[in-house]
Amino acid sequence: QVQLTESGGGLVQAGGSLRLSCVGSERTFSTYAMAWFRQAPGKEREFVAAIAWNGGITTYVDSVKGRFTISRDNTKNTVYLQMNSLKPEDTAVYYCASHRTWKPTMYVGDYNYWGQGTQVTVSS
Repeated sequence: QVQLTESGGGLVQAGGSLRLSCVGSERTFSTYAMAWFRQAPGKEREFVAAIAWNGGITTYVDSVKGRFTISRDNTKNTVYLQMNSLKPEDTAVYYCASHRTWKPTMYVGDYNYWGQGTQVTVSS
């Protein structure tokens, strides 16, 4: 059982930045692709960004391209989401997830382990 623990959320003004972190409990963390999803109140969980097992492939939802950067440090079992130029519409609970394979995808069903989430609130 893989445990994922997110941190770094908070309240920030529009235009500001936050960096989210997600630490995995298993030594096989580096084997799998990782992703960030988010869920706003009353909405479905939405894909944000994903990264391959070695960081060689990254993918983003169009609404965050150029503002968010996903990265990972396998020596620390950690994946990051650097969020710049934040907008009020970025407000959501952000979840870290571990993929079933090494290759990142955008689909919730392809991820079998999830963190508890961290709240990000962007004020206008």
